Amino acid sequence: MTTAPHFVVADSARDPDADIWFAEPEGFTPIPLGALLTPPGSPDADHLRAVLAPFLDAAPDEKARQEFIAQMARGRQLLGALSEVGTVHCSIGLHRDDIDDAGNASGQPLLSLFTLSWRDTAVAARSVTAARAVSAAEGHTHVEYFELACGPATFSETVRTPATESGLRQWPLLQIHAHLPHPDCTRLVVLTLSTTAVARREQYRAILRQIAGTVGFDNPLEPGMGEVR
Repeated sequence: MTTAPHFVVADSARDPDADIWFAEPEGFTPIPLGALLTPPGSPDADHLRAVLAPFLDAAPDEKARQEFIAQMARGRQLLGALSEVGTVHCSIGLHRDDIDDAGNASGQPLLSLFTLSWRDTAVAARSVTAARAVSAAEGHTHVEYFELACGPATFSETVRTPATESGLRQWPLLQIHAHLPHPDCTRLVVLTLSTTAVARREQYRAILRQIAGTVGFDNPLEPGMGEVR
């Protein structure tokens, strides 16, 4: 006996200005970019402060409170940088590693970051744009071409290590990319799944392909639909 997949439709799916639709599997929590990047002094900024107030009040001491504020500031800086380069959606993925490198059950948490970004392109056939997206980039490996429901797409991977002067841990970062040209032939969307769990690349490839397979550039929802099973 099989169970049909269960989907919950986010309010953003009914945005009249939306030009892409997709679904995320379990384990991913969207980050509210708009709410976290509100300009100072705006009503939304006041609302954000009100939402965060209970967390600050729950801090055990002033040092912990200041550390929380500093972490929030760094997070906003990162999200702002992503927004500047065309990122319109991001989610944090949290999964359990069922098997470690020795083949034993580990149960360790695995973290990832999923982002969706727009890129302007020269006018060309979608298959050409999909190919150019990877051929023009450096350091991309494991390049594959697929015909998805939404059209042609190329998948690729990069592995990067933070610069020493960045102060970050020198862990390799695996980034798996999907490049999906828009039907208007002037832009493409880039889906990227990033994780330090490099040994689990096969599993993360499968996750990104699953997400990419749900992408559509036409609204799949009927008016008034709240939940799809």
